[in-house]
Amino acid sequence: MNKINPKKLLNSKWTAVTPVDKEKHFIVTEVEFDEDDEVILCVLEAVFTKRANPIDWNDLKDDSRWAFGWK
Repeated sequence: MNKINPKKLLNSKWTAVTPVDKEKHFIVTEVEFDEDDEVILCVLEAVFTKRANPIDWNDLKDDSRWAFGWK
């Protein structure tokens, strides 16, 4: 399980363990918090295609799907 500090999500780099459509490397480009400092929006952008997708930031904790950094 990847440990993630929500305050440090923005601009963090991630590698998909199983690439989809040849997209392997991603960067978090947007993070929004509510008034209780809970993450309400997290957007991952593919480095090469620039395709952006909102995801549940808790999915990044699953080390069978995501690796921290670019590998």
